[in-house]
Amino acid sequence: MKKADKEKKLTVLGKETVFDGFLKFTEDLHIQGSFSGAIDAQGFLLIEKGAVCRTQYIRAASIIVEGTVYGSLTAADKIEMRTGSVVRGDIRAARIKIADGVSFEGALHMIRDTSGVDSSLFSMQPEQLKQKLRS
Repeated sequence: MKKADKEKKLTVLGKETVFDGFLKFTEDLHIQGSFSGAIDAQGFLLIEKGAVCRTQYIRAASIIVEGTVYGSLTAADKIEMRTGSVVRGDIRAARIKIADGVSFEGALHMIRDTSGVDSSLFSMQPEQLKQKLRS
């Protein structure tokens, strides 16, 4: 296998970037700037320190928040909120880590059994997702 095949692709929305709309990706994404809209992804998402996301929802495989998020977060694996981050919205994940010094307002919902969650999890509307996770 070639070295390029082994490397993960990374997209970065830089500090000066302002994005408004719907974002869908399968690899890793780092947000350093400002984002408004919705994120529906199968990859890893890092919201870096200084970044501000105002979203309808964020769905990704796993999410690390170092910046500020206004909106709900759903991850098939884990959500980590690091020191200094601000999250205003509900959290749903199999694993959740909240560091000291995090400002969080919302509800936490643990996904107990991810084996029953199919790959279409991230293409569902929020109400469909809630119904599927309840069953």
